[in-house]
Amino acid sequence: MGEQEVTDANDDAELRAFMRAILADLHALEQVIERGMIETGLRRIGAEQEMFLVDDALSVAPVATEVLETANDPRLTTELAKFNLEANLSPQDFHGGCLRVLEREIEEVIGVARKAAAVHGARIVLAGILPTLRKPDLAMSNMTPLPRYFALNRAMQRMRGGQDFHVLIKGKDELELTHDNVMLEAANTSFQIHFQVDANEFAPLYNLAQVVTAPVLASAVNSPVLMGKRLWNETRVALFHHSVDTRNDAHKARSARPRVGFGDRWVESSALEIFREDIARFRVVLSTALDEDPMERVRDGKAPELKALRLHNGTVYRWNRACYGISPSGKPHLRIENRALPAGPSVIDEVGSAAFYFGLMSGLSADIPDISKEMDFDDAKHNFFSAARYGLDSRLTWIDGRVYEAPRLLLDVLLPLAREGLSAHSIDVADIDRYLGVVEERVKKGITGAQWAINSLATMPTNGPRDARSRALTNAMLEHQQVGDPVHTWEPAAFEKVSDVRENYLTAGQFMTTDLFTLHPEDLVDLAASLMDWERIRHIPVEDDGKLVGLISHRAVLRLVARGHLDRVGSEKVAVREIMKTDPITVAPNTTTLEVLEIMRDQKVGSLPVVDGDKLVGIVTEHDLIAVSSRLLENYLRGT
Repeated sequence: MGEQEVTDANDDAELRAFMRAILADLHALEQVIERGMIETGLRRIGAEQEMFLVDDALSVAPVATEVLETANDPRLTTELAKFNLEANLSPQDFHGGCLRVLEREIEEVIGVARKAAAVHGARIVLAGILPTLRKPDLAMSNMTPLPRYFALNRAMQRMRGGQDFHVLIKGKDELELTHDNVMLEAANTSFQIHFQVDANEFAPLYNLAQVVTAPVLASAVNSPVLMGKRLWNETRVALFHHSVDTRNDAHKARSARPRVGFGDRWVESSALEIFREDIARFRVVLSTALDEDPMERVRDGKAPELKALRLHNGTVYRWNRACYGISPSGKPHLRIENRALPAGPSVIDEVGSAAFYFGLMSGLSADIPDISKEMDFDDAKHNFFSAARYGLDSRLTWIDGRVYEAPRLLLDVLLPLAREGLSAHSIDVADIDRYLGVVEERVKKGITGAQWAINSLATMPTNGPRDARSRALTNAMLEHQQVGDPVHTWEPAAFEKVSDVRENYLTAGQFMTTDLFTLHPEDLVDLAASLMDWERIRHIPVEDDGKLVGLISHRAVLRLVARGHLDRVGSEKVAVREIMKTDPITVAPNTTTLEVLEIMRDQKVGSLPVVDGDKLVGIVTEHDLIAVSSRLLENYLRGT
């Protein structure tokens, strides 16, 4: 997706022309490999660092374009959302102090981004998913204003036949939502790492990458919270699956493969297998202007750009992706891009995870020439999703067929193997100790970024505004990341340290009640009266298939009782629809608290259903506003 001038391929002739270009690029790549033009004898590593921008209230700050202009650093670039940035780090030869150099460059470029962000009232947070992210943040108004992003959104909506993206993720809590654009992808930020390989070793090393991703991810999970819900340890894996899923209902019915995936089998002999399969399975989403004959460049002994193939490859999201590139020497190369690791929780944690991955790639390849003969692919795939769900609590099946608790596998088998692998490439001993030591301590203490967040939430009060806990998490992340200490040393996030308590009560969505008792229009009024008595509530929303259709009040029930209707024979025939208010005044989650107060005062109503479109998402009552007022007054009197 690095190509700027792209369009969505919605014209049949254009689509066919671009597919011909992709096939021409694939043929050229076949020739590049067959002629031995792929760079050999060099092992390089690299990384991409994604990050969030937040404002003083710790909500997303959609100022990426302004920050990039101020920073004026070619390593920094845009991402899908105006509240995300990406840094492309310099490739390093895999030996000596490369890991230390990588860490220093990450710190340097984040420092550049922090300085530029501060000019625009923003700060940088490394998080797989920002705890304070809200659904309204994922509106099209926050999409980076570049043609390729809008083209991607149009193409994916068209391929889905206009159907909304549907998300259902179950963990400790459950999140279900629908979204009408591709901005769900912007909820995820990652730390992507690259491993350059020779053409003749691609297949065994790619298969190995598939195997080692699970244990590395288990030790690196950092995305347990999405929109206030505790879900998977690495919720990014589940969310990303949904966010760019171009399948419509018919595709899903026949189990068509999604664009985000782990794969279904081992690679047998070549990187070409992956490119061919992705071309065969996934339709062209985007196209771009092309200005080269790839075969002509091959015949001239020069590296073809393969722009069409690379653009298509950028719209298929394997967790380990085959990538073609051109080295600084001008030679074409192949690399494996690991996309599974989250951003954060600290730079040293990220580099520790990278060291673990690179060490395992080296150490295991020396011991096991062909992992596909030692392990069933289904076990590798199951391990990956188990690691994403449960982190260090996962159980992983290893090459000997034995099932391990993740910490035992990592401590007893894999960390020593990674140490051997790094040593074999002459990585500085002090760096091996430093980076693998960080991973080892995370595992021994059972404190990943995800577990730290879950532990922190467990210490916080559950009453009060719904995003106060998320803000406390984000605030603690900021403080620790500026210090640079690894996550296993972090104290739990302090609920009391959120800077300004007023920020917790700015909108209805922050303090509305979401644990609702609701009625159906055909329910008995007797049930409404009973609910009001049992739960001591005065207003009950009436919904039909999730849509708000009315509101029944305590006063309406009392009026019915006063008229004697509930005492008559046949009162069981009185339905809620007969006395509910069918056009209740409503507000949206982003309606300001001041507006809520004014509406309730001016309209003389005691409650306001909160809706997202026509879907009921919560309710604000007089009781909620009294609670808000008391908390604000209490904090004012305390001087906080």
